[in-house]
Amino acid sequence: MKFILTTAGALVFAATASAQDRELTFEPTELRGGIVMLTTGAGGNMGVLTGDDGILLVDDLLPGTGSQVEAAIADIAGEGVPRFILNTHYHGDHTGSNDHFHAEGSTIVAHHNIRTRLAASDEQNAYGFLPVLTFGEDIHFHMNGETVRAVHVPSAHTDGDALVYFETADVLHMGDTLFSGLFPFIDLTGGGTVDGYLDAMETGLRIAGPETQVIPGHGPLSTREDIQASIDMVRAARAIIAPLVEAGMSLEEVQAANPLADFHDDWNWGFICTPRMVATLYLDAAGDAETSPLATSCN
Repeated sequence: MKFILTTAGALVFAATASAQDRELTFEPTELRGGIVMLTTGAGGNMGVLTGDDGILLVDDLLPGTGSQVEAAIADIAGEGVPRFILNTHYHGDHTGSNDHFHAEGSTIVAHHNIRTRLAASDEQNAYGFLPVLTFGEDIHFHMNGETVRAVHVPSAHTDGDALVYFETADVLHMGDTLFSGLFPFIDLTGGGTVDGYLDAMETGLRIAGPETQVIPGHGPLSTREDIQASIDMVRAARAIIAPLVEAGMSLEEVQAANPLADFHDDWNWGFICTPRMVATLYLDAAGDAETSPLATSCN
């Protein structure tokens, strides 16, 4: 199968150009157990585990930002090259510095499907160096006094997503199976489904306890209550859209009805605006995995 770059990929490259043209500001948030949530204005949230056994980095931002990511990690840990990089999925705002860190000696780890999609992509170099260690159901890292468990959640945001749980510290990195307080991007053309996305969030909810610190793929540091809120929103929104699809309405007709107006103020944002969330739920219910919700304009 030849992987065709989706609209999501095009947007990643636009963000990449912007990121390469400016110095990024990194905001570290110290969590438990030597773990730091590292955020910036571009790309997905990163998780950094530091200690004598070396650095484990969860996701590594956009293409062309590797040197800036390395410097930000060095500010935290005194050195900036991770021993391991764990990709939560294949999108370029989470794998974009794979090539930079591979050249520095880091070992890239990811689910089998991430390597498959990157290897088949015409834009492989822009999306990041291929993982050299891949796993199926799960993989464990034992380092810095921590057990880090990455578990595959199928057909969620994509077909290669992993949740990453730092068991001793009780910190959960959910990758893009959680857009905290935001409409989620469910990449239907990348193997994602609404059912799978809900299942992934339910898995996160089962892992997370009352004190768990939750790192979303996008959005602020969160809790299990934020996971539950996202679950409730997606379920409620789907319950509105599904009957309209069953009634034979076209996507254009559903969009014109503005059925998710009540969710707009709380969940709409620049990337997945309300019309794109409508399109996501409509296309999923219609069984259309060939059309990207991002083809829908936010204007």
